[in-house]
Amino acid sequence: MPADDLILANARMLDGNGFAGASESWLRIADGVIAEISEKPISSEVARTIDLKGRTLMPGLIDCHVHVTAITVDPGRTAMLPDVTVAFGAARIMKQMLMRGFTTVRDVGGATRPLAQAEEAGQIEGPRLVFCGKALSQTGGHSDYRGFVDNRSAESQTYRLGAMGRVCDGVDAVRHAARDEIRQGAQFIKAMANGGVSSPTDPINFQQFSIPELEAIVEEAANAQTYVSAHLYTDEAISRAVRCGVRSVEHANLIEPATARLMKVRGAIACPTLVAYEALHKDAKALGLPDVSLAKNDDVRLRSRGSLEILQRAGVTMAFGTDLLGELHKYQSDEFTIRAEVLPPIEVIRSTTCYAAELLRMTGEVGSLQVGVFADLIAVDGDPLENMSLLGGQGDHLSLIVTAGRVVKNTIDDNGFPSRTGWPLTTFQAQIQATIVAMMCYVC
Repeated sequence: MPADDLILANARMLDGNGFAGASESWLRIADGVIAEISEKPISSEVARTIDLKGRTLMPGLIDCHVHVTAITVDPGRTAMLPDVTVAFGAARIMKQMLMRGFTTVRDVGGATRPLAQAEEAGQIEGPRLVFCGKALSQTGGHSDYRGFVDNRSAESQTYRLGAMGRVCDGVDAVRHAARDEIRQGAQFIKAMANGGVSSPTDPINFQQFSIPELEAIVEEAANAQTYVSAHLYTDEAISRAVRCGVRSVEHANLIEPATARLMKVRGAIACPTLVAYEALHKDAKALGLPDVSLAKNDDVRLRSRGSLEILQRAGVTMAFGTDLLGELHKYQSDEFTIRAEVLPPIEVIRSTTCYAAELLRMTGEVGSLQVGVFADLIAVDGDPLENMSLLGGQGDHLSLIVTAGRVVKNTIDDNGFPSRTGWPLTTFQAQIQATIVAMMCYVC
């Protein structure tokens, strides 16, 4: 969809790269990117002006750990739903993420290239989607949701849109799976290397994949000029994975100081997801999550805030992640206030801007207020450094959201520039029809 030529006036700039507190700045957008930044008024014969009136202008938020196809809280049930049902649900989830100010998200298990292409083409209204395809899991691992008495073939879920991952065992099989995901457009590889909360047959402390298997996955990713993200909780599993070359450590709740220092030395980046455990603790029983999963959730939830302190002391870069499923996606923005209980506010801001861009290997494209960067921007009604809850909720305190230069929300009086907070039913229907076509092409 075409971008808008805009001038954003009287902004208070804030990002993690240097702008923090400057007032009365002007920013011009052209051709979907930031074209000019000035402390003096900018004029243009073609651009429309939106007066931010001292609001805080930030880069669009980045969430580095999402599952946009997780349309229910039960991944095993989601995996068996028809692809069309999952596509409808994913379109809704992505739209909601965008309206919370998230203009880029990294899907770490589930989303496919046709879904990303539908978003790029404007057929789905949502954030820019970085994806790994299906996460790799061993038999009985964190993406094997068949349970104790379900003896269907593991292949039954490999190519379903609702499946979070695919099962592969042995060095040859993990090489094939990694190569196959890359063939289908995966931008990085995700490996399930530890037990998980929602999976039915693996306690948290189970280590998953052998060292040769992990090394083979890392090698295949490196051969394709990309990296490996791994699902990890326990200290031993994190240390083992980082020594094998894993770059992106998801969760890391049970990490110890020595392993955090190892991550720093090896250049690994952490992506904690604290809100996932708080949301499960709050709502999962009512949503029908089994008692065994609730118990596993508490095993990691109670250590999550301490893990932030350990990682910070070691100097490990931490990106922003949420890892929510189904009905729990509504808590996405609560991650900001949870982290702010432990970390300085500027570090929380950096986690969703410049640190997130570094993890995505998109520094200079997203996550900053610089000329030449994608014009992904939000205007906040207040100062998040003073009140992190302004980034919370459902985007209630965001008066302007811009993605790639295109205004998708505008509640500011700006001389007649149209507000786009609504989403007409006819547009919704057209987008869903296009999504279905894209998914049918994928299946074919």
